[in-house]
Amino acid sequence: MAYSGKFIPTNITKYRGDVKKIVYRSLWERRFMVYCDNTSAILEWGSEEVIIPYVSPLDGRRHRYFPDFYIKVRQKDKTIKKMIIEVKPKIQCGPPKTPKRRTKRYINEVRTWGVNEAKWKAAIEWCVDRGMEFKILTEDHVG
Repeated sequence: MAYSGKFIPTNITKYRGDVKKIVYRSLWERRFMVYCDNTSAILEWGSEEVIIPYVSPLDGRRHRYFPDFYIKVRQKDKTIKKMIIEVKPKIQCGPPKTPKRRTKRYINEVRTWGVNEAKWKAAIEWCVDRGMEFKILTEDHVG
């Protein structure tokens, strides 16, 4: 199975967005798409359909963040909750460990961490303003 590709949902009416443009960029994202499509508690979902503005620490300019998923889920207590979900490898969910030598790879990891942190901070604020919740899922959750 390819690590990226197009996803075709079975339950098209649950999807919010263009069903012809659902793309997964990892097998974890694909697995979460299957979960959203097949789980009755997920009332609606979308992939990269929400746009959240953020300021990049690299250039100080506004950019657009497209989180991996939007979901509307019925909780066990029957309440409805809307969430923004980001699927990331666990290793990218914290700052990189400082190596003995500052390699190009380490510098890139620091830059990526800085941008992700800015995106996630903006996403948390965006969600709070809309009565939603922001969650980051790793391989521990969808693996």
